[in-house]
Amino acid sequence: MDDKMILLVEDNPDDEALTVRALRKNNIANRLSVVRDGAEALDFLFCTGVYAGRDPRDLPEIILLDLKLPKVDGLEVLRRIREDTHTQLLPVVILTSSKEEQDLIAGYKLGANSYVRKPVDFNQFVEAVRQLGLYWLVLNEAPPR
Repeated sequence: MDDKMILLVEDNPDDEALTVRALRKNNIANRLSVVRDGAEALDFLFCTGVYAGRDPRDLPEIILLDLKLPKVDGLEVLRRIREDTHTQLLPVVILTSSKEEQDLIAGYKLGANSYVRKPVDFNQFVEAVRQLGLYWLVLNEAPPR
């Protein structure tokens, strides 16, 4: 098992299941942590709340971030990630079904590394996840921590 962790921030159980299936179908065996709203994502990343005992050095290799989240929306999560020196260099891929151009622009302005619209077709989604995994987990040279 690879020690590079993927953090999936997704509130929709169907989209979560699809993402997990797509990762498995592509033999991406990285540790997967799933949080289901923006507040939980922030607690996970900053080791607060129910994640207060988590090792703050155990950061994800990549964050797959939905935008339309309960409690704290994805853009606010991204803003807080980029504001903190501990997390500001983490690769964040916005993975959303939003077709709003202002979401795309805001995501990049806040420092998203990539913006991927979730394809409706499962096979297209599997291919998108394969490419994300290949690039971010294999090819990309991450900044030192």
